[in-house]
Amino acid sequence: MTKVFKTIGLIGKPHHTGTNKTLKRLHHWLTMQGYVVQVEERVAAEIGPHVNSVDLLQIGESCDLAIVVGGDGNMLGAARVLARFDIGVIGVNRGNLGFLTDLPPDTFEEALGKVLQGDFETEHRFLLESEVHRHGTMKSSNTAVNETVLHPGKIAHMIEFEVYIDDKFMYSQRADGMIVSTPTGSTAYALSAGGAILTPNLEALILVPMFPHTLSCRPIVVDACSTIKLVVSPDNGDTLEVSCDGHVALPVMPGDEIIIRRSEERLRLIHPKGYNYFHVLRNKLGWGSKLF
Repeated sequence: MTKVFKTIGLIGKPHHTGTNKTLKRLHHWLTMQGYVVQVEERVAAEIGPHVNSVDLLQIGESCDLAIVVGGDGNMLGAARVLARFDIGVIGVNRGNLGFLTDLPPDTFEEALGKVLQGDFETEHRFLLESEVHRHGTMKSSNTAVNETVLHPGKIAHMIEFEVYIDDKFMYSQRADGMIVSTPTGSTAYALSAGGAILTPNLEALILVPMFPHTLSCRPIVVDACSTIKLVVSPDNGDTLEVSCDGHVALPVMPGDEIIIRRSEERLRLIHPKGYNYFHVLRNKLGWGSKLF
């Protein structure tokens, strides 16, 4: 039978006992079935001396499927790189909640076996592109799968900024920061800050102010085609930050402009057949099951 996926990349969290155990099992299981297996260099040495060690970019360029072992943080880090390639990505949950990681770490063989035989569902998640502009020049940029956050940095305090949607002024804000989230990220930081959950199929963004200094300021959902601009007040005394998925920090000075828009890149997530987003929400968030 023709293999749907021929070359498979393994990615995981370095120096994590549970992750290493699962990666070793995966590598052995896939190799015994005749797949070409490449292992990200950060974890390759922990699997064994004779594995094919490559970097994350090489996995994106040469593999048909990437298996990420870990939590959502590991998935987000891999996704920001792999979204630019035509590669499917599936996760084995070794984290806490694991909204993006479907496969159980101890019994992955049955579900993954069906996926490798072509019995799977594909879902595309869009990313955000975030840019910091200073005096008309772009100083830095990065992508995010979950959210882009403007915040004070290491010490929480009130900051002042203006918000524009497609160059139309929406409001000025005095708050501890602003979260701009994709539907994927609506169950992460934005949810903790009081934002709504957006189902992944929505082409929308949600803006969630962090501890605003007015009770009338509420989260707002806008079209994903919108360009969001945050203009930092020149009266802010300290250097701020823009963080992408909580991993990448871009420095922001008073008076800078942050431009946030939907990226052209999309992450191709692979799910086992029968995947149900609302089942994931019930399971992860402890929602009630059916009455009858």
